[in-house]
Amino acid sequence: MTNNPDRSPAVDAAAASSAPLRVLVLEDSRFDAELLVEALGGARPGARITVVSDEPRYLQALTEQRFDVILSDFELPGFSGGAALETARRHAPEVPFIFVSGVIGEDNAVELLKRGATDYVSKNRLARLPVVLDRALSEAASRRTLGAAEHRLREADAAIGRAESRRLALTELSDRIRDMDDVVEISYTAAEALASQLNVDRAGYGVVDKTAETITIERDWNAPGVQSLAGVLQFRDYGSYIDDLSRGITVAFADAREDPRTQATAHALEAISARAVLNMPLSEQGNFVGLLYLNHSQPRAWTEDEVAFVRDVGDRLRSILGRREAQHALQTLAASLERQVEERAAELEAAKEQLRQSQKLEAVGQLTGGLAHDFNNLLASITGSLELLRRRGGAHITPDMERYIGVAQGAAKRAAALTHRLLAFSRRQTLEPKTLSLNELVHGMEELLRRTVGPEIDIEIAAAPGLWSVHVDASQIESALLNLCINARDALPQGGRIVIETANRTLDARAADAADLPPGAYVCMCVRDNGVGMPPEVAARAFDPFFTTKPLGMGTGLGLSMVYGFAKQSGGRVSIESQVGVGTAVCIELPRSERAPEHGMAEEGPAAAPRADQGETVLVVDDEASLRMLMVEVMQDLGYATLEAGNGAEAMHWLRSDRAIDLLITDVGLPGGMNGRQVADAARGERPGLKVLFVTGYAQTAFDEGRLEAGMHVMTKPFDMDALARRVKEVIEGA
Repeated sequence: MTNNPDRSPAVDAAAASSAPLRVLVLEDSRFDAELLVEALGGARPGARITVVSDEPRYLQALTEQRFDVILSDFELPGFSGGAALETARRHAPEVPFIFVSGVIGEDNAVELLKRGATDYVSKNRLARLPVVLDRALSEAASRRTLGAAEHRLREADAAIGRAESRRLALTELSDRIRDMDDVVEISYTAAEALASQLNVDRAGYGVVDKTAETITIERDWNAPGVQSLAGVLQFRDYGSYIDDLSRGITVAFADAREDPRTQATAHALEAISARAVLNMPLSEQGNFVGLLYLNHSQPRAWTEDEVAFVRDVGDRLRSILGRREAQHALQTLAASLERQVEERAAELEAAKEQLRQSQKLEAVGQLTGGLAHDFNNLLASITGSLELLRRRGGAHITPDMERYIGVAQGAAKRAAALTHRLLAFSRRQTLEPKTLSLNELVHGMEELLRRTVGPEIDIEIAAAPGLWSVHVDASQIESALLNLCINARDALPQGGRIVIETANRTLDARAADAADLPPGAYVCMCVRDNGVGMPPEVAARAFDPFFTTKPLGMGTGLGLSMVYGFAKQSGGRVSIESQVGVGTAVCIELPRSERAPEHGMAEEGPAAAPRADQGETVLVVDDEASLRMLMVEVMQDLGYATLEAGNGAEAMHWLRSDRAIDLLITDVGLPGGMNGRQVADAARGERPGLKVLFVTGYAQTAFDEGRLEAGMHVMTKPFDMDALARRVKEVIEGA
């Protein structure tokens, strides 16, 4: 007989009439047993009847088989019907138990019914057996149906109880975390509520870095004997389910050994007591930012209502965390505003001074930028004329004349260096960056630096292993390092130590904002000394142009200004820290380059100016007539055919003509509404692939519009005429 709680007694009765009835008969009398079997055969044809006569066989039958009804004598040798009833209640409590006896009295019958017997039949009235049997089977079916209903009711009550318990837990959680301020305390309280309701080994919350695929956990709830996961974990160390979490999909698996996402890493999960896992991703404005996680050390299935409960907790947690983060941001902003108000209300004078300094620096920048073109043109004319005077004077140059020419050239070079320092500060110098290693550069300058600072000062180089590359002007970074070491030397009048240190540094959004730089990777080079140091008011002005604490005639006050401008123009920054009596540290931070360092050929000494090949023609464009004349004469002396123009319109006349032109040499700053870059671009339109050499006193905005195209080069004024000749030959030949 099938034990189906959804079947009605009528259905069971109908089934009983068709299915073989399984009957256990306990009777020590063979004759009575045969009578009973005969009566059963008449009442239920096809019934499968098992007859036993003593306690051992009776117990064996109950434990090894299933029966629909038990028929038992009352008096048994060495056993009793009462004992048989108790045994049946223990091993088959749902099976009807009917006494069939010739000696049972009414009093005994009532007592046995109270103890669990279903009914009784006298042996001399076996004709009643079919009726008693049907009634007993029908009542048993009813009890099973009622039992199933009661079971479902209990399950429903339990589900309602769990739902109510979780509703109360959510309410209590909301009440508890409402007034909390600490994010770690809030998340731990939520984890504790989850662990209490779902009976897991671990529960916690972590902050997710989706890009790095890591989770940072401050504190989690753990059952006794289970270790915390506090720290930073890599998701992929434990499986591939980060892919699902990143898409906002809840990850739940009952056994890490069986889930395809974790089969290969199940051992790692088991090592942290996480064989069963439920991970609920928490998002903010569509971004995966947090994870609510449950771990269990043994296989464990997760029901839908458990997942729903975790989701409810996650919603409340993310909501309260979002409010707290917003409140903290507002509090931080309010505190910042309050500090700003206090600061502005207390050193209004300081703000005025800062504005004055800013205006002064900007004015210097505009002044140097505006004057640089004309000043460098004049210097180029002076140095070029001196060079041609020496070259063409030949044997007619007396020793005194040679000395005067040398003095003039030296003064012109110092003037050019001064202009370049001003341009460096105003961030308008022409840079020729290349990818290099600061470690190699520092080691390459070590001997020069030791000679410069003298034997009384020790130089220590702390070069970071694995230093990233930078893309900067090599000569400028060398000048900056030399300047910093000279300043450090001057701060060590009694000798001391200078440390040159390099390091990699990554700036997140907050650190980058504080440094006034874009977030990202930077290479840092610091020069530290243990010298006299500077008071705060001096350190605050250290980068101002012309500011110096050295005696008159001992410095221009442009050294640190040049370093400042170079760092800014290269996309980085320079900072200073100093303390009187302790020392000073100046650090340059430059953006990392992903390219490998360039290892060019060693520079050779100046060679003789190369002559032109037959028929090579250059077009010289410069509004400074004297400088244009010098360049044209030098080109002609070297065998070049020359054309010249003083502005863009004149240059375009030649470029649109039929004259062959191998190279365009043009100043960048030209009058007449067309600068040198525009002339070059228009020239390329007329003559595709034309070689171009820009000569400029500073990097104008024409170069800020984009990188120079192939075949375009830059040379900074003033320059030696021989250097110009060599550069012209290199550009024409594509070297």
